[in-house]
Amino acid sequence: MRYAKALMAYAEERGAEDRLYHELVTLAHSFRTVKGFCAVLDNPIVSVDEKFSLICTAADGDNKPSEEFIRFVRLVLKERRETYLQFMSLMYLDLYRKKKHIGVGKLITAVPVDKATEERIRQTAAHILHAYMELETVIDPSIEGGFVFDINDYRLDASIATQLKKVKQQFIDKNRRIV
Repeated sequence: MRYAKALMAYAEERGAEDRLYHELVTLAHSFRTVKGFCAVLDNPIVSVDEKFSLICTAADGDNKPSEEFIRFVRLVLKERRETYLQFMSLMYLDLYRKKKHIGVGKLITAVPVDKATEERIRQTAAHILHAYMELETVIDPSIEGGFVFDINDYRLDASIATQLKKVKQQFIDKNRRIV
């Protein structure tokens, strides 16, 4: 948390908090999706320069990352805190979202939804929360139908799979009372 707060203060001072936010969103996504990324950063055999290059590529692809990001990563590597880089980036994202009043939502459906529906859901959630909404859509056929909507720390589960599990559990509970 200390590193994230310090980075937020430094970015605000330099007027680079928005660009840094986008770089850290990409870095956090890389941590989630690239298998072995954390293991490489924890590996003492991998040199600091290789780790630096890997982190910069994970955050900004082929583009050159911002000066603030570069200085932050160099500090983290100098202090040998690369193990905690994922948590630092997530904490910065949380601080930024609280400061800028940004809500995070995730819509999980069994089939793709059109852009108009997605935008209507985002606008409705933004209106209810009085905040800008970032909405991620995920297609997961295992929910069999309906949707699951995660918003900040709340979940609305209207999936067919969950409803079937509830009905099954009701039958099991009722049969236990009979026996």
